[in-house]
Amino acid sequence: MSIIIKTLNEEQNVRASIESSLLALAAVGGGEVVLADSCSSDRTVEFATSYPVRVVQLANPQERCCGIGPQLGYQHACGEYLYILDGDMQIAPGFLEQALNFLAQHPEIGGIGGRSVELNNDSLEYRERTLRAPKHLAAGEVDRLDGGGLYRRLAIEEAGYISDRNLHSYEEFDLAARLRSLGWKLWRLPAASTWHYGHETPPYSLLMQRWRSRYIWGLGELLRGALGQPHLKSVLRGVRELKLYLAVLAWWALLLTIPFWPVPLAAQAAGFLAIAATPFAVMTWRKRSLKRAVYSVVSWCFYAAGMVAGLLRRRVAPRSRVASRLLHEPPQSMEPRHRHFA
Repeated sequence: MSIIIKTLNEEQNVRASIESSLLALAAVGGGEVVLADSCSSDRTVEFATSYPVRVVQLANPQERCCGIGPQLGYQHACGEYLYILDGDMQIAPGFLEQALNFLAQHPEIGGIGGRSVELNNDSLEYRERTLRAPKHLAAGEVDRLDGGGLYRRLAIEEAGYISDRNLHSYEEFDLAARLRSLGWKLWRLPAASTWHYGHETPPYSLLMQRWRSRYIWGLGELLRGALGQPHLKSVLRGVRELKLYLAVLAWWALLLTIPFWPVPLAAQAAGFLAIAATPFAVMTWRKRSLKRAVYSVVSWCFYAAGMVAGLLRRRVAPRSRVASRLLHEPPQSMEPRHRHFA
């Protein structure tokens, strides 16, 4: 099997990620680690090449996005099973054994995940995420495997590619939607699968960072890629936040119409203030915190704008080969009979 670690400037975490992966593979009888780097500017690659792992790097740094890393690793991976891991994660001991046993007993399962243990509980964003407790993070059959998962190569080959190289986020949900449209099921075990260190960036700085990196364009890119495809219905049913962002766009549109209302200027100003304040007031009541309410509304605005930008972005054929460089090959690599370069 293959563990694909996707990295971008992870010098602080990459060694722990690689070491946990090598230990996990040793526990299941061996395999390979493929580190797919998106042109890190720190010592990530230097550290990675000191281990018996295959290190590949994106040839064009302008192509950086969340979706291209797993696809780059997939092109150079050989295993019958493929695990996707972020460079700031470690695989929990014992998880791969449980996952492989479950897949052996359930041939209809195309991908399996576990519980990601969040080690950064100080960030406002991660506290909010924990409080939401999405259904797809519960044990049992799920509609996506956020936080990484183990996939059958057979299922990925049927889906055409492991990750849409156009996506700046939502790449795991896109894969899940494509797999489920083909009849494959996804499952989440109650066991811990990874430890995640997450971001320590202040929440508003993180929003700006995600705008600059186009991370928040992901939903729009996901929708555009699904248009006319069999998995479109799964996408529309699964992205519940779509309704929220559409409501934000309608809120903006309503505010823009106020100067054209046939009422006195004072009434227009009062209407503008009342409508503009409504989401903040409602969220303050719901969350019992003005700070959390303001962050929620501001983040909605960022993501709604990003959705529009992503929807308008031109696409590259997702099955096209990702240009890359092979930087390091382990002394005893797996046979390349499964390696996929299409």
